[in-house]
Amino acid sequence: MTPNNQPIGLFDSGVGGLTVLREFERILPDESVLYFGDTARLPYGTRTPEEILAFVRDILDWMAARNVKMAVMACNTSSALALDIVRREYGFPVLGLIFPGARAAVKTGRRVGVIATPATASSGAYSQAMREICPEAQVWEVGCPDFVPIVEGDRIHDPATLATAREYLQPLLDRQIDTLVYGCTHYPHLSEVVRTIVGDRVTCIDPAVHLTRATVRELDLLGLHAAPSAHRPTQFFVSGKPSQFAELSSRWLGHRPGVERVRFAPPPEVAEVATVTEPAIEPAIERADRNDAYADRPLVNADE
Repeated sequence: MTPNNQPIGLFDSGVGGLTVLREFERILPDESVLYFGDTARLPYGTRTPEEILAFVRDILDWMAARNVKMAVMACNTSSALALDIVRREYGFPVLGLIFPGARAAVKTGRRVGVIATPATASSGAYSQAMREICPEAQVWEVGCPDFVPIVEGDRIHDPATLATAREYLQPLLDRQIDTLVYGCTHYPHLSEVVRTIVGDRVTCIDPAVHLTRATVRELDLLGLHAAPSAHRPTQFFVSGKPSQFAELSSRWLGHRPGVERVRFAPPPEVAEVATVTEPAIEPAIERADRNDAYADRPLVNADE
């Protein structure tokens, strides 16, 4: 197989990356994709940076063995905590979500809210990227630890989900944001719930759309577009239970996919899983605005 016709590796912690896959199928219909969901180790948003980096290396090693021509992190947490490191370690391009999403957001507004996993929010990756692109932009990031379990647990339409979303979004609405970034690829699955709360006065940005456009530009630059005749259906792989992923993903794919399981060797020493908690984020909140009425929420002001 020529390099052009090798597949693109696309990965996330679970079904969130299907929002990116959907854009790939629309904009890059000739490309073949290997989709990997690290379902045995989700959610990533409560993991330590060291764990995330180890997980990403596991996945990229596996993809390298499958001869991908490019890897796409359909995961904001991985993009925030591991992209800059691993893109120097592999012989193929590795793309992430943060910069494409940040650039789209500051083109839309100047008061930007970001809803993300606790790990992504506490990293400040979106705030930093937006400040580099547009120094006058005001950015607030909120960690939403319950959103990924809600999506993976197929509880989007539960009444409690609306209440949870309102709790996360209210501090941003109080800041009078004009733009909201889905800082996790799981979150567009909650778009109906989010839109019920923010209404039409806030523009919602899905970085998946802009990551796909960035992928097109990278393929153009490297001359790596696949020939239409080489296209193969997307292959799905997970580290957890294939049947569980197949059932959940069928709701967005429109069909039940065939899914294979990939098993990674356990690390030599299994460390206790660390959880990003409110106290870990609190100092950043206090620096942002000590007098803010919502200082007990995981809200980080980029203008500190």
